[in-house]
Amino acid sequence: MKSPQISTLIVAIIFAAIAFFAFKAQSMQVEIAIFVLVTSFVAPLIGATSANNDSTSDEVKTLYVGNLPYRANETAIRELFSEQGQVHSVRLMKDKHTGKRRGFGFVEMSAADSDKAVAALNDTEFQQRTLKVREAKERPEKLHEDD
Repeated sequence: MKSPQISTLIVAIIFAAIAFFAFKAQSMQVEIAIFVLVTSFVAPLIGATSANNDSTSDEVKTLYVGNLPYRANETAIRELFSEQGQVHSVRLMKDKHTGKRRGFGFVEMSAADSDKAVAALNDTEFQQRTLKVREAKERPEKLHEDD
């Protein structure tokens, strides 16, 4: 995947080459300057639109998975969700003092597959527990007071 900066640079180079060869035969420096100025504004727009089109296919959503069996591990959850689409990561939450699983976690999936996973897996039984699957809410930022 190309970054927007590389796409913009490539488009700008192409426009500059066109300007150079188009105006080489004629000695019209003013027209060249205007053309280069216009392309400097058009190139980032072209690069940004191609970057936006690429990012939609790579978009990832995080799903909350609750009421998990305590014996379930990341591999089992990954296999379960992989039946619905591309899984990027699985994080099962543990108690920081005891190290035991807390019965919930998060699965990152491609955005295109996440709705399908919620519909297919929410309120279904997994290892004798009824799963709760929904799109995760944004975690509020903790406020740090330096007072």
